[in-house]
Amino acid sequence: MGRYVARRLLQMIPVFIGSTLIIFCMMYALPGDPVRAMMGDQAYDPTVVAGIKKELGLDQPLLQQYVNYMTNLLQGDFGTQIASQRPIADIITDAFPVTIRLTIFAFTFVTLVGIGLGIVAGLRPDTLRDRGLLTLTLVLVSMPSFVLGFLLQYLFAFKWSITTPTVTDSTDFAQLALPATVLASLSLAYVARLTRTSIAENLRSDYMRTAVAKGLPRRRVIGVHLMRNSLIPVVTFLGIEVGNLMTGAIVTEGIFNVRGIGVEIYEALSRREGATVVGIASLMVLIYLAASLIVDLLYAVLDPRIRYA
Repeated sequence: MGRYVARRLLQMIPVFIGSTLIIFCMMYALPGDPVRAMMGDQAYDPTVVAGIKKELGLDQPLLQQYVNYMTNLLQGDFGTQIASQRPIADIITDAFPVTIRLTIFAFTFVTLVGIGLGIVAGLRPDTLRDRGLLTLTLVLVSMPSFVLGFLLQYLFAFKWSITTPTVTDSTDFAQLALPATVLASLSLAYVARLTRTSIAENLRSDYMRTAVAKGLPRRRVIGVHLMRNSLIPVVTFLGIEVGNLMTGAIVTEGIFNVRGIGVEIYEALSRREGATVVGIASLMVLIYLAASLIVDLLYAVLDPRIRYA
């Protein structure tokens, strides 16, 4: 197991370099001149622009800029915003905990409710509750997150006055409940359908018939034999979905005024602040890679037949 983990960690290095290089090139090569964008429509002195570029290292070749960025990143320096000269590490420190709380809330909701609904429907396929789940998940998949967000905001905040329309205190989980539900809606639909399909298929497998024929208690048949095998594809999806929930929070955070990573990315893109986007994206890549490794290790827990050399 130790050698497998070490090998996976080494494999992550080229993946991280390749991902960050693509993001870096997209942000610094395609959008245009960030210094000119910072000045807007006002008249500018080309000498001043050239001086700012030299100070920020933007006058160097793109590949050299990336090498400098990676060198600083290894030292914990994510860079500095061009307009405000604020360290990006400070922006991440302020915004990341907010997104983490929102993601944990949404991920917990997806895991408990999605898997629970999938189990209930999968154990009784082709019944009324099974068809009801498929209909509900189809509606959630078909509805854009911004539509669902504004709809729930109107109903729960403005019409029924159950909660506040926007989040004023990001440490209050009660205020995060509504945006977390909106953020989790699409993932919940996929998890519920995936769990339902996996359980319905495994119910017809030979090892299930053998377990029932041996006279094992129903709780053990379902809880041990059925669930451990059925949850393998669900765990795979949930591992990837951790990163998707964090990056997908841009729309949700905008609707409910949550000052998290999503809002910072949106504002940085609107200002062509490539350094902010690349810094936050680099952190997201690391989270994706870590989640992928954890999922692979969980396979051995769910299925004893899987062993890593």
